[in-house]
Amino acid sequence: MTRIDDSKVFVPVRIAILTVSDTRSLDDDRSGDTLVARLEKAGHVLAARDIVTDDRDNIASILRTWCEDDSVDVIISTGGTGLTGRDVTVEAHRDVYGKEIEAFGTVFTHVSLAKIGTSAVQSRACGGVSNGTYLFALPGSPGACKDAWDEILEPQLDYRHRPCNFVEIMPRLDEHMRRK
Repeated sequence: MTRIDDSKVFVPVRIAILTVSDTRSLDDDRSGDTLVARLEKAGHVLAARDIVTDDRDNIASILRTWCEDDSVDVIISTGGTGLTGRDVTVEAHRDVYGKEIEAFGTVFTHVSLAKIGTSAVQSRACGGVSNGTYLFALPGSPGACKDAWDEILEPQLDYRHRPCNFVEIMPRLDEHMRRK
């Protein structure tokens, strides 16, 4: 089972939060606020925060910019993962991914099923890696952000988490780019 290895030292990661919404501002972004509060409480660093409208190219542009920024280790977006015509966050993420973390969506669905029942089928949460940066797309509700952070991201972004975690393999994420 999972556990925290107290012989290891906590390693804070630098996390950027992107809210995708046509209607929210920083003043009323409850989902972004939820993520910021949780990442800071866990000891991580807020590297950047922004809000963008539901536009695939604009979302992908911000994701790419942050993936190229050495001060960002992880990007978490919230919003735009549903099924409507304006929900294009997943497509924007996949435009940027070098590799997809397929199990992230599966585990998120499992967590959501326990919380909201079959309504979980309407989420397309996803995760991936690009240029040595982790990217995760979460639904736009504060509850979904809370569940994703508490049940998946917080443990996986803790270097002490066993049997494995995302942080310990960060130095190897772009090793294919260093090969000759």
